[in-house]
Amino acid sequence: MSFPLRGAGVVITGGGGGIGAALARRFAAEGARIVLADLDAPAVQAVAAEVGAVAVTGDAASVDGVAALVSRASDELGGIDLYCANAGVAPHGGPEAPEEVWARAWDVNVMAHVRAANELLPGWLARGRGRFLATVSAAGLLTSLGSAPYSVTKHGALAFAEWLSATYRHRGITVQAICPQGVKTDMLAATGTAGQLIMGASAIEPSQVADSVMAAFADDRFLILPHPEVAAYYATRATETDRWLGGMNKLQRKVEAAQER
Repeated sequence: MSFPLRGAGVVITGGGGGIGAALARRFAAEGARIVLADLDAPAVQAVAAEVGAVAVTGDAASVDGVAALVSRASDELGGIDLYCANAGVAPHGGPEAPEEVWARAWDVNVMAHVRAANELLPGWLARGRGRFLATVSAAGLLTSLGSAPYSVTKHGALAFAEWLSATYRHRGITVQAICPQGVKTDMLAATGTAGQLIMGASAIEPSQVADSVMAAFADDRFLILPHPEVAAYYATRATETDRWLGGMNKLQRKVEAAQER
């Protein structure tokens, strides 16, 4: 494995459930030392107790919250080898969504990554190594019908991850982006009829996402695709954009028809 987890210091945001908890279980089984962060104190404390991690309750998106998390984790772990920017929000709506909803989506889905990198890079660059794992979602490669804030900010998260990789890979910084479609989490459940129609049939367990991450640690690939078919969708989006948009609009019409029943 290119990145051995035994003894590694790992931080996972959004660690109270879903993909974050699945990553924690898998990394702990490999011998990693883990700090888990989440706004939900009981949830993150339960997962931390299960895997032998340190639980940190708080906002891992704000400037002060990210700085406090990185500082606490550095003290607990003696250094951070892998930072998993996994926390995310997926509010419904389009341009009519309130300004505060858009602002929160930017903070959690994009700026949390930017702020974490700002805290981590000086130390990583000084020692010549570090790994940043961003939970982006296939929405960052494609789109997510029903949620403009999620789609737009996940594109931003992917763009930032690409920039980090292009800028620092020659200095020992490895950046990877997890881009699954539907995953059986509370976030998918909250999408209701639209989410189930679009992603329900192909939704996978969080543990399967963790399996894909472990496989990607073997070769340091940038894009981690737990749903391999996303690669073909991404290629069609890039090379046959109007065809792809037409297909997405057809799916949108299906969603609208289902909601009218």
